Amino acid sequence: MTDHRTRQDFLNALSTSLSDGTFISLTMSKPRGPVSEDRIQRETVRPVEVKGQLLYQLTRQYAKRETHENLDAEQIVERVALGLGGVLKHAHLYTTEADLAARASSPDKCRMTVSSPTKRAARSVTHDREKSHLIPEDKPCSFLHELGVMTAAGRVHRSKRDKFKQINRFLEFVEDVIPHLPSEGTIEVIDFGCGLSYLTFALHHLLTVIHNREVHILGIDQNRQVIDRCTETCRSLRLEGMEFCAETINHRTDNRKVHLAVALHACDTATDDALAQAVRWGADVILAAPCCQHELAPQLKGDALRLITQHGILRERLAAMATDALRAAILEQAGYRTQIIEFIDTEHTPKNLLLRAIRRGEVTPVSSRQPEIEQLKLLLGIDHLSLEDLLRDANDDDTFDS
Repeated sequence: MTDHRTRQDFLNALSTSLSDGTFISLTMSKPRGPVSEDRIQRETVRPVEVKGQLLYQLTRQYAKRETHENLDAEQIVERVALGLGGVLKHAHLYTTEADLAARASSPDKCRMTVSSPTKRAARSVTHDREKSHLIPEDKPCSFLHELGVMTAAGRVHRSKRDKFKQINRFLEFVEDVIPHLPSEGTIEVIDFGCGLSYLTFALHHLLTVIHNREVHILGIDQNRQVIDRCTETCRSLRLEGMEFCAETINHRTDNRKVHLAVALHACDTATDDALAQAVRWGADVILAAPCCQHELAPQLKGDALRLITQHGILRERLAAMATDALRAAILEQAGYRTQIIEFIDTEHTPKNLLLRAIRRGEVTPVSSRQPEIEQLKLLLGIDHLSLEDLLRDANDDDTFDS
């Protein structure tokens, strides 16, 4: 149903949902006024439990940073009242009873619409990630049983405990970016270098079982035996919306819409192939955990760096940091808001960093990072970068849309 109401009706509905326990989440977007690094781009609210107390985490996203606050219900209503129409123009409130959307052209002018609920009830909100997971322990989970992580009764095998933690940690990152994915229709996902696909199946579980969404997930890996095993697992579990292909990352040249691109296993410049392809397809969100960044190590030169580069292990670490810093800057140049955040050590990705890139809206101008990119390349003596070359080639072919 659709019902036209006012800004105060929206705030009243928010207050009621917080007090009666029907609140699931809130997202505010579309900044007012000129865009700057200090202007809020988006706000999200989700319930959390801290030391036994139910609070609500307010996340504010700026151009290059995020802030987090844990507030009570009254404080959340106050913040939303200040922000809606003044700082941000759009708000979406999700409850177990209804979805509510507010469009505020000013603090005094606002229209609210109400529709049927599209999200499931909020999961456990505890802040202790060791005790509460998106996929809980001691509760049967068919794909984890099939992959040998759990018993049929839901007990995690001791030898797979690190894998279980890795899966849940990855799902937390995906959970954080769901507000940036389409709220309706099929979510298109591609997993570059999917390997044995523990995380691919986990992603399918998160989106279809926990969020009740339709998905189409394509897993790509050049190892035919791995792909055959993933396909058989998918068939055994009777999962819909998944397919696996044995091919290289850069083999796919078709045009498609991708909402979420994942690359957690791609070594060295294969990560660049995945990032370039994701950008070429205009992915809304990119999650990449790079490893084996060897491309820049032979290029590092200059007397100023000799105290570092004369030691092989330090040269490799410097090359890895420079590679990921430049990748983040190049993605920003291509129209993404990027962050490099801490991941966890895994058998597949020995480096513990995750590159998260979220595509900016069309109304958000992209500030040039090219001078900084060139300055760092000059300092390190770098002649070329695979990601930069790939995106330049794509642009020359008129297939790269920034």
